Amino acid sequence: MYKNLVARCACALAAASFSIPFSLHAQAPAPAPLKAAFVYVAPLTPAGWVRQHEQGRLAVQAALGNRVETRFVENVPEGADAERVIRDLAQQGHRIIFTPSFGYMEPTLKVAREFPDVKFESITGYKTAPNVATANARYYEGRYLAGVAAGRMATQAGYVAGFPIPEVIQGINAFTLGMRSVNPKATVRVVFLGEWFNPPRERDAAMSLMNQGAEVLAFHTGSTAVMTAAQERGKLAVAYHSDMRQFGPDAQIVAITHLWGDYYTRRVQAVLDGKWESGSVWGGVKDGMIRVDGFGSKVPAAVRDEVLARQADMAAGRLQVFASAGGVRDNEGKIAIAAGKSLTDAEILGMKWLAEGVLAKMDR
Repeated sequence: MYKNLVARCACALAAASFSIPFSLHAQAPAPAPLKAAFVYVAPLTPAGWVRQHEQGRLAVQAALGNRVETRFVENVPEGADAERVIRDLAQQGHRIIFTPSFGYMEPTLKVAREFPDVKFESITGYKTAPNVATANARYYEGRYLAGVAAGRMATQAGYVAGFPIPEVIQGINAFTLGMRSVNPKATVRVVFLGEWFNPPRERDAAMSLMNQGAEVLAFHTGSTAVMTAAQERGKLAVAYHSDMRQFGPDAQIVAITHLWGDYYTRRVQAVLDGKWESGSVWGGVKDGMIRVDGFGSKVPAAVRDEVLARQADMAAGRLQVFASAGGVRDNEGKIAIAAGKSLTDAEILGMKWLAEGVLAKMDR
């Protein structure tokens, strides 16, 4: 009996010792989330350029969940401040950094050389490096479509712009071509501010343009000031970046909406998968990076339907903005696009002329 008891105890101990490593086996810790950062050139407001990039960041977080940890730094001036912030983010272990402002391009490239293992996305920039990709949207496609709506509802337009860089010039010309495609007498008067975000100056420029006869306003600046000025004066306006009907419920005729969520999510996913590569993307309506929506209450159904039909044509490749059967002249009377021709991407990206109907001059 004693021997049986000892034997049973020995078997129990052997079984216990055999099972202990399995019952106490710890699961491998989950990998640390990938850190992604976004640098914003202006304050985060309810609508505008920064808001759309913030929507993109939130889309990344929603799509990838606890695999990522995202953050943003807002109101960072272009130049030395941007370089400092981008460098700080790289030093803090962020593996991909998005810098969505044209003036961030050079600071991004400089910091990227110091951190070859960090990926950088220069949004609206055009210079790449082994660890720097560029991306932009064909904003001018939305500008053309908005111009069609504006041309159906007005003849004199005003345009508040930041800088006379090609991206801005593309938009002014496309808007003018869209207006004049349905209203050949339409004109667009432009004010260049020399800065992207200054609500008081944006408002003053809008007021000045309306005082000079502008019935509808467009803008390439960072705040909602132009929209609210149009609302105050009982005029019309085209929203840019975001739907701005909350600021101009009676003024807004349409919004040119920027959509960054899909692109940002794909780029962060590529880092997670170890498949990120440098390159350049320039997407438009067809790629889902730009669309017109947010039609206002004053827009007739026929105008809305016409604009949406042209947007469908653009998405299908049947409509090109910078192409013309009869040719396009600049506002000095010179041929800018020959009859039956269309501009190449390189020619669009280097655009330095203003279309016929634009009431402005620019330094060559």
